[in-house]
Amino acid sequence: MADTVLHGVKKNADPRLAGLNVYRVGGAVRDALLGRPVVDNDWVVVGATPEMMRQRGFKPVGRDFPVFLHPDTAEEFALARTERKSGHGYSGFEVHASPDVTLEEDLLRRDLTINAIAQSTQGELTDPFDGQGDIEKRLLRHISSAFSEDPLRVLRTARFLARYASIGFSIAAETKALMRQVSQCGELEHLAAERVWVETEKALGEPNPEAYFATLKECDALTVWWPELVGEPLAKGLAALAQVPAHSALPMAHWRYAQLVSPLSEEQREMLAERLKMPNAVAQLARHTSLTQALLGTSINSANVLQWLERLDSVRKPAQAEEQLALIKVLAPGELASLRRAFKAFRAVNPQALIAEGYQGAALGEALRQRRGQAVVAALS
Repeated sequence: MADTVLHGVKKNADPRLAGLNVYRVGGAVRDALLGRPVVDNDWVVVGATPEMMRQRGFKPVGRDFPVFLHPDTAEEFALARTERKSGHGYSGFEVHASPDVTLEEDLLRRDLTINAIAQSTQGELTDPFDGQGDIEKRLLRHISSAFSEDPLRVLRTARFLARYASIGFSIAAETKALMRQVSQCGELEHLAAERVWVETEKALGEPNPEAYFATLKECDALTVWWPELVGEPLAKGLAALAQVPAHSALPMAHWRYAQLVSPLSEEQREMLAERLKMPNAVAQLARHTSLTQALLGTSINSANVLQWLERLDSVRKPAQAEEQLALIKVLAPGELASLRRAFKAFRAVNPQALIAEGYQGAALGEALRQRRGQAVVAALS
């Protein structure tokens, strides 16, 4: 048992936990030690059985792991367990949970030392792998060679660096070597695309997302899931990644992704989006951002602006154009006023007025485009 004591978590007053050996674990303990806000609590219960948890009103979730939800707080309480590698990828494990599994055995299966610290309900810490020492050293270090059994840990470690690089963290040399070994042996290929995107999306929302991709490059992981970014495109993409709207209804992570892939060709962007099975909204934002980059990289004349507004579907979906105008405010603020005028003029052309003039069918469509083009010319002059 470590000497350090954090503020007690006051779970003893909960009658559902009376008589149970309950510990707060993982990120909540880590962030409390770092002096960062604790958002979510995860708990491990030592010496209990599934039946004991059900009798106390806890609700079992999933089939693969012995995890239960507290009926009042919905916090997760997992029975202490061990894991054994039985296949490829993130899910290729056999789980063993029983009252015989100790707290230290449960902590041993975790990825990094800073994530393997447990806190009792009285606030005392159990830290068998010196996670507190690594927090002081600002070091991301794996617990054991079992780290390599779960390829997702390569991405998770890179993501943690994206989160904590700003406060001086780095990845231990031996851990980085192990990450490279996992990448080179082909294990990353067995990850589900959805899991890869989830980790990447989280990393893109961290303070230093460039650290995530730089780490994956160093570990030879980039070529597995992001081959389009290998080489010069990554340097250009990381440079563009910092230039995103500060205030937007869209997630910062999605803007950053759109900027990251902006140096790629349309074919490369679509291949990457398909490989990662990312949400269509993210892929669409990347498409629209590439249109804006192309516009700003050419002559901003009426023909180019008209095409830009049409491809953004600015009449039916004006929010898409507003999003890109927010990006233009960052990339080319001097062009914002004229492009906003063009957008408003483009949308102001009323098809009902043309119908009243007698236009219909294909002629109506042609007249509508012509009038919109004239409106854009006037707005830009």
